Amino acid sequence: MKRTVLILLLLLGVPLAATAQDLRLPNAEGSIKFAVIGDSGQPGSGQTAVARQLFNWRSRFRYEFVLMTGDNLYGSERAADYQRKFELPYKPVIDAGVKFYAALGNHDDDGQIHYKHFNMNGRKYYSFKPGNGVRLFALDTNYVDARQVEWLDKELAASGSDWKLTFFHHPLYSSGGTHGSAELQRTLLEPIFLKHGVNVAIGGHEHFYERIKPQKGVAYFTLGSSAKLRKGDLKKSALTAYGNDRDYAFMLIEIAGDELHYQAINEKGVTLDSGSIRRAGDVQPTRNVTAQPVVPDKEVEPKKAAPKK
Repeated sequence: MKRTVLILLLLLGVPLAATAQDLRLPNAEGSIKFAVIGDSGQPGSGQTAVARQLFNWRSRFRYEFVLMTGDNLYGSERAADYQRKFELPYKPVIDAGVKFYAALGNHDDDGQIHYKHFNMNGRKYYSFKPGNGVRLFALDTNYVDARQVEWLDKELAASGSDWKLTFFHHPLYSSGGTHGSAELQRTLLEPIFLKHGVNVAIGGHEHFYERIKPQKGVAYFTLGSSAKLRKGDLKKSALTAYGNDRDYAFMLIEIAGDELHYQAINEKGVTLDSGSIRRAGDVQPTRNVTAQPVVPDKEVEPKKAAPKK
């Protein structure tokens, strides 16, 4: 029977990796579904493997767009580099009509804001609304000047969204040995997050995956290992809810009502981390809590292989 199923899968052209995928997300009709990659612009086996998994998983979970947390292209940025470092590895995803939305990293040239596939439309920071009740804000943490802070303050105030997610390069909270928390950026941005009810913030820069325990009601994720990996650099601390610096990774995220579900997956298609957070609703913002805090709901540990008998 198993042999018959295998032959059918081969005839139908179904990727064998997809048959073993362990989808932890609800995959509900009408929910907002997207993926996240970070520090993804380095050609090599890691980038190739993550890009392949990103495409394969879409056969099970039809995410609508991909967020990029910066360092989208390492090294030179000529036309041929955009093709070699982005268009070719992610071609199956691009050809499927999936949009990419980029934030700038410290290795990125400002000229990326005009590249059509990054959908920045000439802006270093911008926002977009993928569906009712959700708005995403791409920030430029290379240089957080007064103009950007004023823009973010006004955009968040006018957004009218229940879920407010920010994505950017330098993580405001991190247990990384090389970089650690971006304290200057945190000083400038966190008060605005708390004032206007930011729920989730996703950074890159560190070449690993880390889920931070909610800080002042905000859920923080770091994903900077989609093409580069710095093994042994994650110094797990009191901030760390889960971390992995051994595998290349990407994320799948789904928002349905007041629940946000996440799943971090490695280059082999194995789930590293998954669970959900719940938007707790409006509270009075203070210096110590966001106006729309999140609380951990469910944390699902990766499944372990059964012991050999």
